[in-house]
Amino acid sequence: MAEFDDSDLPDPSLMNIIEQDSLKWVFVGGKGGVGKTTTSCCLGVQLAKSRKKVLIVSTDPAHNLSDAFCQKIGREPTPIQGFDNLSAMEIDANDDMEQMQQSMEEAAGADGGDDSAISSIMAELTNSIPGIDEAMSFSELMKQVQGLDYDVVVFDTAPTGHTLRLLSFPTIMEKALGKVMELKDRFGGLINQASAMFGGGNGADMQEMLVGRLEETRSIINKVNDAFQDPAVTTFVCVCIPEFLSIYETERLVQELSKFGIDSHNIVVNQVLFPEKDAEELGEWL
Repeated sequence: MAEFDDSDLPDPSLMNIIEQDSLKWVFVGGKGGVGKTTTSCCLGVQLAKSRKKVLIVSTDPAHNLSDAFCQKIGREPTPIQGFDNLSAMEIDANDDMEQMQQSMEEAAGADGGDDSAISSIMAELTNSIPGIDEAMSFSELMKQVQGLDYDVVVFDTAPTGHTLRLLSFPTIMEKALGKVMELKDRFGGLINQASAMFGGGNGADMQEMLVGRLEETRSIINKVNDAFQDPAVTTFVCVCIPEFLSIYETERLVQELSKFGIDSHNIVVNQVLFPEKDAEELGEWL
């Protein structure tokens, strides 16, 4: 059997990420159970050797950062033991959405508005536009992360399907604003009358509050999206294992990332076995 010539292959290393000082966002994604958290943690540790401040953020609902670092990690940046420049945080999209709705209800209450009206509008919006809750949560996350003083942020993302939805958030926000405007035009008078009837204050103020929050969210997401499309600032590391479904899903992920103009020139393949070495080791036990 002819030997495979690997002289033209790139160096099997992620050192290009470590050495690229301009990088601000490093996303690690792939199918569930392929080693995304392990890869994210390794990248964070290596980046901490050359950067001043590094943050690892888990956006996967099934958080594993606490297990990886053997310490409790919450929704606020938590210093990692053994490092003075590495922190981690675990984000829950559902909690973020609930907090956002609560803040809007408190603001409405302070202005004499009706909390239930805000809740019903948010429920209608979430049911009408799948993904709007994740989009608004992601906006809050990015606003929080951007306000922190970190040189580079490594995102340990949810499995591929959730990650691909993340890329479609700008489109989702456009639909959300259109839906709110439609509700405002169709039911604005009814909401005002109902609010006045139950002593809930001005319904128009609540609508304007919601529209303002959506506009702010859209602005943040569009700004972040521009940064995502800059290969000097953002890169996406795809993680897979040498099995058909994982490789197929990674191919689909790379294609989708390419459509959105997001750099993805690194693929990590975990759980690789070396038959010759394994056979030799097995022979020693026989």
